[in-house]
Amino acid sequence: MHLLSSYSGMSSTQALDQLPILQRRTLGGSAYDHLAELLVSGRLAPGERLSLRDVAAALGVSVMPVREAVSRLVADRALEVAPNRAVRVPVMIASGFRALAETRMAIEGLAAARAAQHRSEPQLAAIGAAEAAFRAIAEQDTPDRGHAVRLNRDLHFAIYDASGLPPLREIIVGLWLKAGPVLNLDLRAHPERLRHGSAVLHHAEALAAIRAQDAAAASTAIAADIRDAADFIIERGGLPED
Repeated sequence: MHLLSSYSGMSSTQALDQLPILQRRTLGGSAYDHLAELLVSGRLAPGERLSLRDVAAALGVSVMPVREAVSRLVADRALEVAPNRAVRVPVMIASGFRALAETRMAIEGLAAARAAQHRSEPQLAAIGAAEAAFRAIAEQDTPDRGHAVRLNRDLHFAIYDASGLPPLREIIVGLWLKAGPVLNLDLRAHPERLRHGSAVLHHAEALAAIRAQDAAAASTAIAADIRDAADFIIERGGLPED
């Protein structure tokens, strides 16, 4: 069974209900940031359609800045326009997801290595707190899956923020715009990956390596986390084949 057919998470309407009313300044940029957050944190699923009017109403703005934001996300290949002109989250095929995972392993592994070398004590504390929060929810009998995927994102980006390379972080955000809906949809559909998967182990390994300033081990831990998640999704037949 494909992952999409087993999805029972929130709808786009529910996700939009969580968006804040925007201030009038930089409306297009703010709309982009909020829609990007929905994608990165997995609150929009592959194949899910977006109504520009619904997004505008949720944010308290006109359709124009939303259209601007959507155009940017289409250019980023995080959204697509269907033949009937509907805007939707792309459905990724297995080979495309594998290629994306391999790219993430290289790029995010580099960011983790840099974090091990350049992190400050406050940044190390933030990484430790994020790792502990994810581990705590993963060990619960009935974890809040939506909260778990956000904590997973928070941990990864606490590490990438410590890399000291803002352009590298921007590249990673672009990768997560594409991977986030698939990764987090899978985690919602298969909560056992929290309890029995390897994410908790690899996160602990990454934290230990960053604490020890071991760049190679930090890179290896993050790459293994990405690889194992991709293997789980693809091996379960969670994505359409080519």
